[in-house]
Amino acid sequence: MDLNTIEHVQQPGARGEIPPFSPGDAFVGGGTWLFSEPQPHLRRLVDLSTLGWEPLRVSPEGLEIAATCTLAELNAANLPAEWPAAHLLADCCRCLMGSFKVWNMATVGGNLCMSLPAGPMISLSAGLEATCLLWAPDGTDRRVSLFDFITGPRQNALRPGEILRSIHIPAAVLARSAEMRRASLTRHGRSAALLIGTRDRTSGAFTLAVTASVPRPLQFHFPEAPDAQTLRARLEAGIPPEGFYDDIHGAPAWRRHMTVRMAEEIRNALYEGDRA
Repeated sequence: MDLNTIEHVQQPGARGEIPPFSPGDAFVGGGTWLFSEPQPHLRRLVDLSTLGWEPLRVSPEGLEIAATCTLAELNAANLPAEWPAAHLLADCCRCLMGSFKVWNMATVGGNLCMSLPAGPMISLSAGLEATCLLWAPDGTDRRVSLFDFITGPRQNALRPGEILRSIHIPAAVLARSAEMRRASLTRHGRSAALLIGTRDRTSGAFTLAVTASVPRPLQFHFPEAPDAQTLRARLEAGIPPEGFYDDIHGAPAWRRHMTVRMAEEIRNALYEGDRA
């Protein structure tokens, strides 16, 4: 869609060239949502793709994902074999049912900044305990946990003029065993519940991230493998019936049922070897 209110497009080549933020500005990664509907309040676009950020960077500390990394680039990532949880990157990419055109334009950062409960890059970041690097207009940086970054449906911690620069996933989390479960009303529908569980292969600790079925990501941690009753009790205590998201993609009661069911499936998948 043409945005016929836009008067200027800025294409900075470095951080120092990013113009001071003004009302009517929008930062553009891939623009797949921005150009999908009218934006009559916008007057200027700042194109972040011209900053030339490296899409993915592997280090001993973990994986740094640029906000401008596309789903296609993330899906094609070749990551170290000692990171068994890395399969979640491709798994979560496939949760966004878009064409190859969308995959080659839609960005990880854009998915997070939209802050929709069903955002698969939000689910990935929650499941792998990511932190977000934010650039402030005054040149300073701040890091926030994904669980603090997403504050509600289409709400996040970005302040006026701030830019999501990258997402960092710790190597220690990528080294865990991981399982994902997803439910939607139709085969190719939007996620109504998406859970990711990880198991620390040394301590046996279990961490569960609940997304899509709730307004914002939630995390449940167990220092050791919980039994089915303990897991269910924690979920029911942590998410009251009125705490489940309600929209056309799933009723709260059904989302609640699927969340509890899939949490148990994940627990079984990660710990069934201990019961043998």
